[in-house]
Parts: sequence; structure tokens; C-alpha cells
Amino acid sequence: MYMRRTAMSFVLAVLAGAAFVGFASPASAQVLDPAARNNVLIQQNDLQALQSRVQRQQFQQQQQQYRAQDRVIVQQPPPLVPQVRPSCQTQIIGNTAVSTCR
Repeated sequence: MYMRRTAMSFVLAVLAGAAFVGFASPASAQVLDPAARNNVLIQQNDLQALQSRVQRQQFQQQQQQYRAQDRVIVQQPPPLVPQVRPSCQTQIIGNTAVSTCR
């Protein structure tokens, strides 16, 4: 019975010591830090990729709008060209053409 208590006391002392070393050791905090840093870097990379994608889509939409504006054909009225009225009139009398010019 005494041996059993001693063994249990020893086991409890070892567990308590291991727990104290685990909580007090800065190494345990450093083990978690690289994973957290990697997660932050991954999140930053994802954010940058998303921002780049959004900017590319906005640029493409703007270019499509510019192209659509360039394709619009503006209907212009036909130009007003002054017409010259003939001042000479041709009359046909028999087999002869007689022109009278003013």
C-alpha cells in the first residue's frame, strides 16, 4: 500500500512538473506562432488576389463601355448641297434642238 501511494505521488509530481513546464515554457507559444503567422500571410495573399481580380473586372468593364461608345454610329443629316438650276433650256422643234440660255 505504501508503494502504491509513493508511485501515485511520483506520477502526480511528474504530471504536475510537465504541466508547469508546458505552460511556463515560451517554446509552446512559439510553436503556435508560425502557424498563426502563416494563416495571416495566407489571408493577406487571398485578399490581394481578390482585390486584383476585382480591379481586373472593373478595368475590363470600363474597356467594354469604351468600345461600345466607339461603336455607336451617329446618324448625321445629309449635307445640304446647293443645286444648280439649269439656266439653259433645250427645246426640240422638229428635228432641231434649240437651246435658250439666260
